[in-house]
Amino acid sequence: MRRTAASCVPDVLRGHRRKACLLASAALMAPVLFVPASGRHEAPDQLQDVFADAAHAYHVPQSVLMGVSYMQSRWDAHPGDPSVAGGYGPMHLLDVGTGRGRFPAPAAGPPARHGAHTGPAHAPAAHASGAPRSHAGQSATLERAARLIRLPAGRLRTDPAANVRGGAALLAATQRQLGKPLSDDPADWWEAVKRFAGTQDTTSATTYAHDVFALIRKGAHRTTAEGEDVTLNPRPGVRHHITRPQPTRRQQEVECPPELSCDWLSAPHEEIDDGEYGNYDLADRPRDQKIEYIVIHDTEARLPIMFQTVQDPTEASWHYSIRSRDGHITQHVRTKDEAWHSGSQFVNARSIGIEHEGFLSRPGTWYSEPMYRASARLVRYLAKKYGIPLDRQHIFGHYDVPSPTAATIPDMHDDPGPFWDWRHYFDLLGAPLRSTAGPGSGMVMILPDYAAHKPVFTGCDDSGGPCPPHGSSAVRLHTEPDEDAPLVQDPGRRPDGDDSTEDVNDLGSRVSAGQIFAVAGRSGAWTAIWYQGRKAWFKNPGGHPTAVGASGRMVRPKKGLDEIPVFGRALPEEDAYPESIPEKPESPLPYRLLAGQRYVTQASLDGSYVVRSSFSDTADPVVKGQERYYEIQFGHRLAYVRASDVDVVSAPVAAGPPAASGSRP
Repeated sequence: MRRTAASCVPDVLRGHRRKACLLASAALMAPVLFVPASGRHEAPDQLQDVFADAAHAYHVPQSVLMGVSYMQSRWDAHPGDPSVAGGYGPMHLLDVGTGRGRFPAPAAGPPARHGAHTGPAHAPAAHASGAPRSHAGQSATLERAARLIRLPAGRLRTDPAANVRGGAALLAATQRQLGKPLSDDPADWWEAVKRFAGTQDTTSATTYAHDVFALIRKGAHRTTAEGEDVTLNPRPGVRHHITRPQPTRRQQEVECPPELSCDWLSAPHEEIDDGEYGNYDLADRPRDQKIEYIVIHDTEARLPIMFQTVQDPTEASWHYSIRSRDGHITQHVRTKDEAWHSGSQFVNARSIGIEHEGFLSRPGTWYSEPMYRASARLVRYLAKKYGIPLDRQHIFGHYDVPSPTAATIPDMHDDPGPFWDWRHYFDLLGAPLRSTAGPGSGMVMILPDYAAHKPVFTGCDDSGGPCPPHGSSAVRLHTEPDEDAPLVQDPGRRPDGDDSTEDVNDLGSRVSAGQIFAVAGRSGAWTAIWYQGRKAWFKNPGGHPTAVGASGRMVRPKKGLDEIPVFGRALPEEDAYPESIPEKPESPLPYRLLAGQRYVTQASLDGSYVVRSSFSDTADPVVKGQERYYEIQFGHRLAYVRASDVDVVSAPVAAGPPAASGSRP
């Protein structure tokens, strides 16, 4: 059905309503303009109505407008707060003039060796030499949208209704530029949706449009971060023609999913003065060492700065970088080689490191949906290629990496922080985090409702004051089932005995979505878990649970052992080392795993050690042992125990209906 010659449509902004009659002939010749109404203020419009009104006003199918908005922001408004890319509102309209300069990179520490990266604070925020060029288009910019609806740009930053109208006007203007009708049929808007992706790369734009139309066919329902219920009704009959472009030879050389276009920017493997070298090690994985982990980082710097860092042989390295604005992926190190990214050479040897443009201490700079989706596609591709299980003991954050020794615990990193949405991320991975047992089971998976769960954090700025309320994957732990009880204290992180705090960087008393723990007790609305050798309590009310029942395997000390050591790496036994390679001494962590305690395991592995002594043009030998270890969720970070020290038991599964499952699309 086509639009009639004239229509009288609602013209709506937050707090204002008026009617405007628009001639269709004029609409086909120029962008629909909006003149803000004056008069009395009413209650803010519901976002569901905002989508309907804007779609009607600008002759855009509501399913197309809502599908694009979901792919931009999942319908979250974040009023006045830009994403890392400088995007605003439900349509993630980019403020290219001011958004990216609003948040300078934090000051950096000394260069990290075989460990976590730090970006140089003095590096200019410009493209590094040899860095991939931006593919960003200018179609989805906030300034252009503001001009189309004749409102100040500031209004589109803070008013979700104005932001949605700006997005609808952009889609309509793009459709006209393409010489296409303002049709009621969503399939007619395929090319306009591709343009809204804001990338000149055809492969990535096609994938973006495919995701939008897949959502239109399937439908979606979500409660936004602002507490609004929004529904996109399914349209299973909507079809569109897809012709995927052939990747270029350069793109074929990058290890990347075929539906994404990825660039290559090489990290240097070269010798430095005094026998030092950088910034990664040659290997022959998985033939010489199995790849078992994928580590999720955030950059704590703008991506151009990180491109400079990864090209510096005196700095650290990682395998991939993902841009916030559009999810564009750049590879730096071949996955067969070992990048220096995690702070643990043991984990580096077994992992792939992925950096995401973002800042953990700035919840307002929300991670973009295009970045989440590109990252999930990359991780699915790598997990399938190397047989990596899609769970939180194999896909984990930099802040989950076990410290290799007791001395290094205080220096381990804290990214991607409490505002990374693990629940949504695993939905995108196709491995949703959900209940697998009854609510009274012997194991629980941490699983708060991200949008509604907003624990107090401090230290997001220099003043050390409270952070803005924001959805979080983190759940805080207490020594007793009481909100006034002290927080659990990490003796390794704070060897001086200082208490844990609510600081955004303090992991001493936190667990995170998807992590699974053995239940140590229950008291009313509180649940206790075994955590770093003690009971740790968190509030887990039945109506709004922060954890759900889980099933699986646990380890406990063998009968007769009062205490067993816990390690941050799984090293070979003494007999496994050849005479030419000195034995690497064990370094138990400063925690106690006592008789009667249990910890969840989702993996076992043999001890190994890779020699790193001097610059070489060939892969160094891997020492492989026969000693078996179990990887356990011991605290916020993972740890290892010898198989010879423990018995493996199954969690008792309680009867009753399972608790709430993972989030909907």
